[in-house]
Amino acid sequence: MKQRLPGVGSVYFVVLLSVLSSIAHRGSKVAVSLSALELGANSFTVGILAALYSVFPLLLAVYAGRISDRLGVRAPILLGSIGITLGLLLPALHAGLVVLILCPALIGLGHIFFHVSIHNAVGSIGAAADRARNFSTFALGAAVATFIGPSLAGFSIDTNGFRATFAVLAAVSMLVVVLALVFRATLLPRRNTEREPAGQRALDLLREAPLRRTLIMSGVTLTGIELFSFYMPVYGQSIGLSATQIGLVLSSYAAAAFVVRLLMQDLARRFGETGVLTGSLFVAAATYALFPFLSGTAMLVATAFLLGLGLGSAQPLTIMLTYHHAPPGRSGEALGMRLTVNKVTQIAIPLVFGGIGSVFGLAPVFWANAAFLLAGGVLSVRTSGSAAAGAPATGVSGGANATGVSDNAQAPRS
Repeated sequence: MKQRLPGVGSVYFVVLLSVLSSIAHRGSKVAVSLSALELGANSFTVGILAALYSVFPLLLAVYAGRISDRLGVRAPILLGSIGITLGLLLPALHAGLVVLILCPALIGLGHIFFHVSIHNAVGSIGAAADRARNFSTFALGAAVATFIGPSLAGFSIDTNGFRATFAVLAAVSMLVVVLALVFRATLLPRRNTEREPAGQRALDLLREAPLRRTLIMSGVTLTGIELFSFYMPVYGQSIGLSATQIGLVLSSYAAAAFVVRLLMQDLARRFGETGVLTGSLFVAAATYALFPFLSGTAMLVATAFLLGLGLGSAQPLTIMLTYHHAPPGRSGEALGMRLTVNKVTQIAIPLVFGGIGSVFGLAPVFWANAAFLLAGGVLSVRTSGSAAAGAPATGVSGGANATGVSDNAQAPRS
C-alpha cells in the first residue's frame, strides 16, 4: 500500500511551503529580467535567461519524480529549497550578467526537485475523494504567491534596488528550509514501499493516451503563463512603466487566477476539465493579441486580469489530471514527465520569441504566442471531440472526484 501524508493540517503545511517558495521563484523572474535590462541586455538575452530556468528541469524532471516516488518528498523539498536560496543569494552578493546566468540555472535546479515533490505530496494526502479539494487548495495558494511575488519584487526594486531585492527573495526561500527542518515530521520520509516493476522506461508513460493528451495541453498552457512572466516586464519597460507598475500588472493576473480557482470545481463540473482547458486557451489567445495595442497601466492591468481568468485554472487542472492518469506507483515520474514536456516548450519558445523580439520588436512576440495558444485550443477541441464518446461523466457529485472519475476507479492507486 502507498503511504499517505496524514491529516488535513498536512495540506495547509505543504501549501504554505509552496506559497513561500513560489513567492521567491516568481519574484526572481521579475528581478532577473529587469536587472538584465538595467545592465544593458536586449530581449534576446532576456529570452536566454528565461530558458535557463528550464534547463535542469528539462534534464532532471523525470529523475526528480523517481526520487520522490522511491525516497519520499522530505529530502527533495529540503534540498531543492536550499538550491533556490543559493541561486538568489548570488546576485544579492554581486551584480553582473555572469551571475544572472548562474542565478536562474541554480533556481531551476532546486525548483525541479521541490516542485515535483510538492505536487506529489499534495496528491498523496488523504483519500482519492479528497484529491480535488487538496489540489484546489494548492491552486489557491499558488495564486496568492503569484500575486505577492511580482509585486514584492517590483516594489523592492523601486525602493531598495536589485541586490537588496534578491536578498529579500533569498530570505523568503530560506524560510522554507527552516520550516521543512523544524516540522520535518509532517512530511513522511518515504511514500512508496512497493518495488517498481523491472524494465519500465519513462517514455512508456506516453503510451497512455489520456496522460499523453494532458501532457500536451500542459505544455501549451504553461507557455502562455511563462512568457507573460518574462515579456510583460520587457514590454512594460519599453512603454515607460516603473517596476512597481509592472509588478502591479503581473499581480493582476494572479488576482484573476485566484478568483477563477475559487470557481474551478464548479467550472469543471459544468464544462468538464478538457472543456475548461480549451476555453482557457482561446481566452488567452485573444488576450495576448490585445497586449501590443495597450499602453496605459489601467488597461494593461485589466487585460492581465482577463488573461488570469483564462489561464488561471489550466495549471492546477493539468497537475490533477496528470496525477490521476499516472500508472500506480509512478505518480512522481508522471509529474516529472509533465514538467519535461513543459520545459521543452519553455526553453524553445523564449529563445524563438526572443529572437523575434530582437528583430521585429515586441508586438510579434505577443502575436506569435497568441497564434500558438489558438492552435492549442483548436487541437484541444479536436482531441476532446474524438475522446468524448468514451469519456466518463465529469463532476464531483455522485461519488466522483473533480477529474470525472469515481472513487472506485481510484482504488488501484491507494
